[in-house]
Amino acid sequence: MEEELPEENSITEPKPEVEHIPEVYILRGWKEYVGESLLIIFSVLLALILTEYINYLHDKKDTNELISNIRDEMIGNRKYETEQYAYQLKVLKSIDSVLANPEMQKKIVSNGEFHLNYIAPQGILYRVFDDAAWEVAKSHNISSKMDIQTIYTLTHIYTDQERVTKVEDEVAKVIFNPESRKPENVRTTLILIRDNYKGWAVDRAPGLLKQYDEAIKALATDD
Repeated sequence: MEEELPEENSITEPKPEVEHIPEVYILRGWKEYVGESLLIIFSVLLALILTEYINYLHDKKDTNELISNIRDEMIGNRKYETEQYAYQLKVLKSIDSVLANPEMQKKIVSNGEFHLNYIAPQGILYRVFDDAAWEVAKSHNISSKMDIQTIYTLTHIYTDQERVTKVEDEVAKVIFNPESRKPENVRTTLILIRDNYKGWAVDRAPGLLKQYDEAIKALATDD
């Protein structure tokens, strides 16, 4: 039996010795740790300050836009009220003319119908006020970003606008009352219509126009 000889490739070569690299420890002083800590704190504070400043600029821009929209709405509503005031004065003049003319009173109420067009040819209201800008501003808490006097003036204006437009409902109540369709009641009906115009709209108009001027001026200084 022949003896097996070790294969040539099976010879184990000695492993090279691994050279151990000595570890190097860098000693740092407390000043370096303090410096790094201060740098981190400064970076965080700077980021917070920049964020707050950017938010402030955005908020200021949004506030100025809200104020500008309200001012534009005031200018438009002032124009509407000026036109409406002139129209309602003509309505009052027409009512007075009909009250002094029995023949015209017969035309106002005839065949069970009340002919409003003889005294108010363009309807009870001539113009309708806008309030979208004001409603949007209130939803963005505009009262916290404007002085109390301006907020008071604006609130009063929009309240008066609602009262002026209420004349439509009040005059309609008079006209839709069956008693207004009786010829013998036409004079009383006209007087009631006149009183509603004066109480809800006409007598309020001069003060409302003055408030518009004050508000437009105040909002201009806030731009």
